[in-house]
Amino acid sequence: MSRLPGWHYTGSDPAGYMPARSVGDYLTSYAQAFSAPVVHGADVESVRSAGAGYQVSTTAGRWIAGSVVVATGWCDQASVPPTASGLDPRLVQQTAATFRSAADLPDGGVLVVGASSSGVQLADEIAGSGRPVTLAVGSHSRLPRTYRGMDILWWLDGMGVLDRRTPVHIAPGGPAAEPSVQLVGRSDGRDVDLRSLQDRGIALLGRLQGGEGTRIRFAPDLAGTSARADERLTNLLRRIDAYARAVGLEDEILAAPPTVPAIHPSETRTELDLTAAGIRSIVWATGYRRSYPWLHVPVLDEAGEIRHVAGSTAAPGLHVVGMRMQTRRNSTFIDGVRHDAAAVVGRILDDLGAGASSASVALGRAA
Repeated sequence: MSRLPGWHYTGSDPAGYMPARSVGDYLTSYAQAFSAPVVHGADVESVRSAGAGYQVSTTAGRWIAGSVVVATGWCDQASVPPTASGLDPRLVQQTAATFRSAADLPDGGVLVVGASSSGVQLADEIAGSGRPVTLAVGSHSRLPRTYRGMDILWWLDGMGVLDRRTPVHIAPGGPAAEPSVQLVGRSDGRDVDLRSLQDRGIALLGRLQGGEGTRIRFAPDLAGTSARADERLTNLLRRIDAYARAVGLEDEILAAPPTVPAIHPSETRTELDLTAAGIRSIVWATGYRRSYPWLHVPVLDEAGEIRHVAGSTAAPGLHVVGMRMQTRRNSTFIDGVRHDAAAVVGRILDDLGAGASSASVALGRAA
């Protein structure tokens, strides 16, 4: 998951998970390995057209470049639904981006909204602190942390699932082809799918539809979204089994385990009074959005997203890298960004000539 061109993990735990500081050190070492001209701590203030190129103004200086690559990422700012602004101000509200510890939340119950990767991880962690947790569940993909003795991402990588090209152009900001997965990077290999959370006492409700004050409304869709996630899981595990047979792994790995049963919604509540339920805080795990107040080039759509096709915008020399489903399922992954980076650099060289490749600026965001 952390491979880069000419660079890979060399530590003692290749099947483990790097903490944030180690990821930062890993990327820093990569840049130093070939003396990449990275300018640290440079906040971008504006990008404007300048003649045949662009003027990039930052707190660390100003550049004129024939090409600019916007690589500020997909998960820039937490996206919170409008419902949040109409809730009782006594409720403590955090996002997946601002949450640091359950100890920062007040005593009492917690409502976590969103059941993709961040949402289920937060629900699991907060429940571990002893607080009652209610989880509002939307569309998601259910996966086991390991399958037949191997990490699930090992399977997805080997089968080429993560490198699979996007079959049709996904509009920036539009829905992804597949919901994100319910996984957690923990050394204990714990699963955090809905059944596992339910077994830990976490209350499950449907997708949040709205609310005001202390009353929240939910869609009666929990059974349906869970069933669709289970169907996707079953189909994937069958593909993994077929792949194992095709490549001769059948006798070298564990036998296929029985399928973990789906959840059984114990209630169909569509409204919840937070005060009556003892809920004093909400954590929003409802995705991310992007904002480009510094980009003064007419490439944004009505929703404020950069219009592009496979990383190239309508403005000559202005490109993007790291957008979700830009060309592949893993376009936002450290390992997967190499495909789009290579394609964008190829277009820059075609436009400017190989000798002008240094006249480019890439705008990134620190992890």
